[in-house]
Amino acid sequence: MDREYHRHLPHQIPEGVPIFLTWNLKGAFPDEVIERLKRYRKSLEKTPPRAGETARERRLREDKMVVLMADRFLDAATEGPMYLKDPAAAKIVEDSITFGIVERYDLFAWCVMANHAHALLTPHWHMRKITQGIKGYTAHQINGLQGARGRVFWQDESYDHWSRDEEEIMRIIWYIEQNPVVAGLCAKPEDWRWSSARLRANWKRGEALRREHLPHTLAGEIEAR
Repeated sequence: MDREYHRHLPHQIPEGVPIFLTWNLKGAFPDEVIERLKRYRKSLEKTPPRAGETARERRLREDKMVVLMADRFLDAATEGPMYLKDPAAAKIVEDSITFGIVERYDLFAWCVMANHAHALLTPHWHMRKITQGIKGYTAHQINGLQGARGRVFWQDESYDHWSRDEEEIMRIIWYIEQNPVVAGLCAKPEDWRWSSARLRANWKRGEALRREHLPHTLAGEIEAR
């Protein structure tokens, strides 16, 4: 049975499948971009369904298209909040994402960019608790680091999309780890410091992250928390 939680939008989280999550900084989307995304969503909803497509499959396809449009804007942004350009801030987000293994979720990929972060995970806890934990902890730590106590750090809403099969899981992993390459920030995915791609020498795509896959220093820091 699906678990569903609500904030501004409904989120349907099927049990036992990897979820592709995107968190963006508060203010990363100007009002006009938010309206553009809403109009795009409505235009997709008005198009005829594809032959043989169920309502759920249609929603899944539309979600992917909206997320892709949103990501393109985030990657191209030259204005707005870029707090995660700070290496210390990016490390806080990466450490918080990897901290959740194995008790809270199975983790398959992640990437931290200047104004957003991606993760692919299969939750063992309720998704709201997972996202509140990551976003609450990182906001507190980074605001303290940057001398901005009280700043609203993350956008309330998270974009999520659940994967249907192994083929799609592999595509999402590729998409996440290619993000900095597509954005023109590095030549190869493994060159990006704040991404799961740099660990692929001893971690096979499609496998859940284990402590032994992490660099010794990072694994030790996680155990100490």
